[in-house]
Amino acid sequence: MNQILSFIPSAKTLWLLVSGGFVNTMIAIFIPAPQGIPIAILLTFAWYFIVLILATIDAVGSKSDRVQVNRSELGKLSIGRDNPVTITIEAGQDSGKSQQIIYQIRDGAPPDLPGTPELITGQLETGNTQTSTYTVHPYRRGEYEWQGIQVRQLGKWGLAWQQWRVDTTQTVAVYPDLIGLKALSIRLALQSSGAMRQSRKRGMGTEFSELREYNTGDDPRSIDWKATARRNRPLIRVLEPEQEQTVIILLDRGRLMTANIQGSKRFDFGLNATLCLALTAIQRGDRVGVGVFDRYLTTWIPPQQGQNHFSRILDRVSRIQPELLEPDYLSAVTNILKQQSRRALVVIITDIIDDIASNELLTALGRLTPRYLPFCVTLRDPQVDLRAHELATNIPGAYTQAVAIDLLRQRELAFANLKRKGVLVLDAPATQISDKLVDRYLQIKSRNQL
Repeated sequence: MNQILSFIPSAKTLWLLVSGGFVNTMIAIFIPAPQGIPIAILLTFAWYFIVLILATIDAVGSKSDRVQVNRSELGKLSIGRDNPVTITIEAGQDSGKSQQIIYQIRDGAPPDLPGTPELITGQLETGNTQTSTYTVHPYRRGEYEWQGIQVRQLGKWGLAWQQWRVDTTQTVAVYPDLIGLKALSIRLALQSSGAMRQSRKRGMGTEFSELREYNTGDDPRSIDWKATARRNRPLIRVLEPEQEQTVIILLDRGRLMTANIQGSKRFDFGLNATLCLALTAIQRGDRVGVGVFDRYLTTWIPPQQGQNHFSRILDRVSRIQPELLEPDYLSAVTNILKQQSRRALVVIITDIIDDIASNELLTALGRLTPRYLPFCVTLRDPQVDLRAHELATNIPGAYTQAVAIDLLRQRELAFANLKRKGVLVLDAPATQISDKLVDRYLQIKSRNQL
């Protein structure tokens, strides 16, 4: 439904009003008093009246060739990404001659999701259609409401803008990084098909893949002597990592995960990493289970395989928010020990401050060894790295640098204790954690550590 709101004088109309007032003032100077001033006032009002009437006629007259504006249907938006929004502008065929229509459009994006650019301007010849795109960059998940589209169109004479609103109210959900997941899915598919083949570690893996001819440098222990005897040439057995292994991902949603990092919560970076790892493991044939915990294991999705299972994971975890609660690592791990009997890679995505605060995490992960393969993933604030390595030029800067260096040192001590207990460790900036975690998982698979 389109609703006419008003018309707005253009810059041309304002210039005519100002110039008319100036001319009438000059006329008054050359007319003897006392008649000059009343005549100038009368002429000025008459001029203003004529200009405004013409501007009104111009605005009302352009209603017949008003452009049609529509917003493309918005799907699921991705947090932390530039999401495109497409506006379609169509100029109907006027009964008269072809003309250029000048327009301005401002979409009713939510106040905390301003569009870039906020104002879309352009011109369009009657009978044609064009599209314009702006982007929104959400920093938090949830639902957002788009209001109507504000449209302005300049009249044929250029004296006034006709303004109206197109009612296209729409509620849109912001999900985790779906754009990144799509790119990761394409990358994994290309790797699997060989278009982006990675060098395979010789002798690694436990499942038979293929036989190939022996080349210089191959491990002689990989030679298949029976196949060599049958074909009268040396052949080796190529092994690949075992499929259908189990990966358990435990995502902390406690107090430390509520911290803001570059506009988004640490939990959102952890959630993106969880989904990236789940997608990668499922596409590599593994069974994936996901748990989210604070004081308790609040969400548990048992391990399964297949793309449908990943869709269930995405739907279950996308609306979860972090809480200002201390996480109970021991409770989460104990629940997993009850749920999972076979050996699995258990990934805990969390954050730590120092060696003392990580004692409970160390105790919990220690319960997993040696039956399971524990893997601790922590999300570091990039600002801490920046403050630790930048050159301090004043006393407050030197103090900030000292605190940042001490935080990094305390983290290193905590990680050293974890490694001594046989725990795999990955500590990376929160903005890079998804890529780093996927690469580390593929490395674990290729080395058959699980």
